[in-house]
Amino acid sequence: MTNTDRSLTQFDQQQDSFLLEYISLIMRGLICGPKVAACGMVLSAWGVIMLAMVGIFFSTHSAVLFEDVPVTKDDLKDTDPPHRIYALYNKVGYNCFIAAGIYVLFGLFSCCQMKLNKRKEYLVH
Repeated sequence: MTNTDRSLTQFDQQQDSFLLEYISLIMRGLICGPKVAACGMVLSAWGVIMLAMVGIFFSTHSAVLFEDVPVTKDDLKDTDPPHRIYALYNKVGYNCFIAAGIYVLFGLFSCCQMKLNKRKEYLVH
């Protein structure tokens, strides 16, 4: 076996070990790097805070948010319009709370990615 063949064989073995390590990391759930995971945590924290506050404001029927309520002309012509408009306020508020819950799940996912990245740093190669 020549020196060139040996170096090619060593290169192939290194490449195979790298691929096996990469596949094992993916199988353990590591999808994104530490910077993307940190960015996801910051964005999800901001999203949860913002959407929870907007949901609270919609649930308390804030007059400032009237333009964001999907009111139609039929809603205004109703015999009891405040209750129908309040129901629309509540509906939008619930949607904000649901979106905040999705951001919580995204934050948990990002936190798990951060922990997996920390664990990867401690692996000995």
